[in-house]
Formats: sequence, C-alpha cells, structure tokens
Amino acid sequence: MHNRKMIRKGFWIIIYYFFARHLPHYTMFYSFGLDRIRNFVCKQMFLTSGNRIKVGQGAIIGTGATITIGDDSGIGKKCTVSNATIGNNVMMGEEVRFFAANHKFDDLREPMIIQGMTPLRTVVVDDDVWIGARAMILPSVKKIGKGSIIAAGAIVTKDVPEYAIVGGNPAKILKYRQ
Repeated sequence: MHNRKMIRKGFWIIIYYFFARHLPHYTMFYSFGLDRIRNFVCKQMFLTSGNRIKVGQGAIIGTGATITIGDDSGIGKKCTVSNATIGNNVMMGEEVRFFAANHKFDDLREPMIIQGMTPLRTVVVDDDVWIGARAMILPSVKKIGKGSIIAAGAIVTKDVPEYAIVGGNPAKILKYRQ
C-alpha cells in the first residue's frame, strides 16, 4: 500500500513539473480556466489542501508533501514555497521565496560548504495574510501572524505579530492595521 501511495505522489509531481506548472496564470485573460488543472494537481501533491486554492504559473513547491494550504489561499506566480503551513485567505504576490534551512557556519576550522545544513523548519502563515511580491521569508521565521501584511521586497528575519505591517531589509514593523 505504501508503494502505491509513493507511485501516485510521484505521478502527480511529474504531471506538475512537466505540464501543469507551465499552464497560463489565472490572472491572464486567455488562461481559459487551464489554471484549474494546476490547482487540481497541486491539491494531489500537498499534505492537506483547502477549497478554492490558487497556485500561480511557474511556482516551485518541491514535492508538495510539506505544504498545507487553507481555503481561498494562493501561492503566487513563480513563488518558491516549501515547509509551510498556510492558513485561510492568504494572498501571495509574485516571486515570494520561503527558505526552510540555512548553511551551518559554526566551525571555523571547516569550510562552510562541508558543514551541512540546519534542520528544516516549517513556517506558519496565519489566516488573512498578504505577502507582497518578491518578499523573502528566512528560516529563522516560525510564524507570520493573523491579518499581517508583508511589504513587497521585504526580507523577513523574525516572527511577524498579528495585524502588523512589516517592510524593509531586514523587515521591521512599520505600523499596525488596527
């Protein structure tokens, strides 16, 4: 049974990367609903998936096995996402990057290239979050709070509180929505 499940997952990964990933983006007037095929394929790949999800053209999602996405949420065009729990009603601009691990660099006697990687971390993106285009979420981030906004181009290095608007490099709280 386990083998059958692995083969099925592999099938969907191949369909995604060789076909569905390249279908027109859902905001293009000529997509003719083909983006629904991509969304369906991604639902088969994700650990869990809500209703009415959208995955943009060219998104890199690994095997999808470490991604959970809620109702009415989207992964933007050309985004790179892995090890993420994405809540409901999350908007994501183009080319957002989630980084789940980093290089180790503690041992000064060894070149960094052979020290390996830190353990993979999962970031939790709460409900009703807007992540602007080209934002980067670094491995040090554990949680992006409910109702927060991450400005386009922001480099997020630490957790974002609920209803905060953050921006810059490194991202800082600019104000609160309340």
